[in-house]
Parts: sequence; structure tokens; C-alpha cells
Amino acid sequence: MAITTPPLSGGQAASIKQLDPAKYSSLGDFLSTVNAPDNRDILTKTYGDQSITGFLKMTGAVKSNGSDDSVQYWEESRLHSTVRGHFGGTLASGHATATFAVASGSTAGNGILRNNDVVLINGQSRALVDGVSATEGIGTGGAAYDVTLRALTGSFGIAQAGGTANVVEIAVIGNLYAQGTDQPSQFLESNVIRRENPYMILKETFKVSGSQATNIGYINVGNGDYRWYVKGEMDTRQRFMDKREMMMLLGQDTPATGISVDSVAVSGSEGYFAAIQDRGIVAAGGDSDFATLADIDAIVAELDKQGAAPEYACYMDTTRMLAFDDMIASGGGNAFTNGAAAFGSFQNDPDAAVRLGFTSFRRGGYTFHNKAFRLLNDPTLLGAAGAGHFRGVMIPLTTVVDPKTGNRAAALEMNFKAANGYSREMEHWMTGSILGVTNANVDTLQFNYRSECNLITRAANQHVLLTA
Repeated sequence: MAITTPPLSGGQAASIKQLDPAKYSSLGDFLSTVNAPDNRDILTKTYGDQSITGFLKMTGAVKSNGSDDSVQYWEESRLHSTVRGHFGGTLASGHATATFAVASGSTAGNGILRNNDVVLINGQSRALVDGVSATEGIGTGGAAYDVTLRALTGSFGIAQAGGTANVVEIAVIGNLYAQGTDQPSQFLESNVIRRENPYMILKETFKVSGSQATNIGYINVGNGDYRWYVKGEMDTRQRFMDKREMMMLLGQDTPATGISVDSVAVSGSEGYFAAIQDRGIVAAGGDSDFATLADIDAIVAELDKQGAAPEYACYMDTTRMLAFDDMIASGGGNAFTNGAAAFGSFQNDPDAAVRLGFTSFRRGGYTFHNKAFRLLNDPTLLGAAGAGHFRGVMIPLTTVVDPKTGNRAAALEMNFKAANGYSREMEHWMTGSILGVTNANVDTLQFNYRSECNLITRAANQHVLLTA
């Protein structure tokens, strides 16, 4: 029989070293096989808290459930609407009468004229309306028609170019009737604006194999857990929640038929920024355009036109926020205030704005609370080089009144599909055959995330978007 014996010594043979360390070939080579690594298991947050989730809640957005493919909501129209049209010819200052062509009633936001109405032209000249027939101006989709404007003082006193290329807006400021005349044969019906925003569906997945799930690493990913896949799953969940919020901020509505991806129609939903771009106040310009108090005064003047709330939360990127700070300083410091917020997320707490990192100032009857917006500063998101189009938002801290029901509602509302106890706000489930899950015949565990949501922006005309 043949017998094989093991070597007399296992592992690496011992080596003789001189007492003089200079003659060692490598002290580290000899010791590295027995020394434990001097490892620091704390995971350093190199870029701080990278989550952007929570912006909408901080600005006072409420959370509601929905049970249809879209959310329908109502907004009040202006009590006094202007009338669009053009003069038939050049209006000279000495003219006593003029022909004014009223635009079609289907023109967005266009009002109607009645006989005996008094109108204001160019904010200064007043005239009386004549020549409206019994059928003209009836209904919101009426055809264009001509009227005669008669200057109240005998002459208009202003010059105005005419023709279809020179559309103007005139305001109805009242009316005048003769003694013994009948009441108007026509009346104005108040209207509301119906808006609708569809839901959007977001999905994400993370997967780990059985072998990876049992690997123990060097890094403490939290609560004394050294399994790296736990970090991957937590980051995937946070990324999903951030993307859901970013889509509610930056999403855009798609055509009614959707946009085809792999021959399947995908529908989008109007986000916060798109709502302001469509029907809100957009203040465009570089940081130098916010160098003096006159620049914020221009925004204040527009807020007055929109019947805005007296208190605003302003979220801006760092450069725009610094420009605002310089602007306030240029006013000699007189614009600063320590006043308490009255509405929204501050809950009437005079110290809450300071605790949340806001700096505040007051101008023109409005209080503005400024705070840096992480989303706009992140170089991997809206702060990326070459981006920087969106520089900030100014959000009214108030509630609005539904003109149809009279109910008060938040200006921003996050909606999630839900019915009979089933909610699609944040669905999370696992499929696989490891870590206690036994619903699939695979040596993996898959984490699934899904949400169906949208954002409603009420009274977008009172919100301000700052752009480059």
C-alpha cells in the first residue's frame, strides 16, 4: 500500500531575520497575515443628507386619497374680466367716437360688453359703449362683434394704434343709464374654471442573491448591521421616494394619448413647476436681476394683481439666495423682520421659521421666508453644470377656498390612489425564496416599489417660479 504523508510544517515557512531592522526584507510582509485590519466601520456621509423628500410637506402640502384615473378640481375666475379687441383704425386724441372690434368670446379670458357699459382705455380714458345688438356678446363662445365707444368728456385724449396687430384690453368699470330706462336685458353669470390632472405611476426594483444576503462586510450600514445589501435596499427606497417627489415637482402632462414606450402608452401628470409655468408668475433673470429692492418690488406688484397671500416661503438655490441676501442688505437692513409666520407649515409659531432654517424679511406688506433648496443645489440633479434653469420658488403659505363647494383647501395637495383600505401611496412587497420569503422558486429576493400619485396646484397664479 502507498501512504502519503502531509508536510512536516503547514503554511509559509519561517524566515530568519537579523536583529538590525534595516536588513529586514519587509516587516509588513511578515506580519500582514496575522494582523487584523484596523477598520473604521462608520459609513461617512460624504455629501450630507442627500434626500430631498419632505419639501412638499414642509411647504404645507396636504395628503389626500383618490379613486379615479385623474383628479378634477375647480378654481374661481376673476370677478372683473377685461375685454380684448382692437380699434378699427388709429385712435387720435381728439376723436369723440371710435369703433372697437371685440374679440371672439372663445378667446381665453375675454369678457363681453353691453350697451351703457363704461370702459377704461389705457388706464386713463373713459368711454360709453353703444351699438351692441341683442344677440352680440351672448355666451362664452360668441363671435367677434363691433361696438362704438363714445368718449365721456367729448374726446379720448389719447392716441392708440388700430388694426388686428394692435390688440388691447379694456376694463369695464361701471355703467350709465338715462332716467326712466329699463333694467339691462342681459346679465353676467359667474363662472368657474374646471381643471383636471391625471395620476402617474412610478416603479422601482432592487434584488439580492442568497449568497450576498449572508455576506458580512466591514461597514456598519446602520444599527450594527454589516450586510451591504441592506444599504442597497435602503438607498433604493430613498431614491424611489425622492424621484416620486421630483416627479410631483417637475412632471409634465402628456398628450391625451400618452407617449409610447415599447408600443405601450405612458401618461404623465402636471407637476408644480409646470403648473406655475402654465398659469403662474415666472420671474426670469440672472442673479444680478435681484440686486436691489426694486427687483423684489416688481414681484410684489405682480402679487398684488393676483390677490396673493401675505406670507411666502421662498426656496432657492444658494446663488439666488445669496443674491436675495445682498438685495436685502442693500436696503440698509430696514427690510428685515422677526415677525412670526401666520399660515401653513409654521403653525403660527414665532420661532418655527428660525428652527427650520429660514431667514425672513418683509416688503410691501408681504413677509418672505427664505431657505436653500437642496434639489436646486445638488450637482447630480437641478444643480448640475449647464443646468440651473430653475432657481427657486415662492410658495404662498395659505389655503384657498373652493368656489364650487366653499370648502377650504391647501394650495398644494398630494394625491395617492386608494380605495377600501388598499392604498397605492407607497406599495412595497418582496418576491423570492430567501430571508423568510417563499413565494418564488429563485435563489434571490426582489424588493418592489410602486406609487400612483399626482400633485394639485390650486391658485397657481399666486405662486412664483424663479428661472435663469
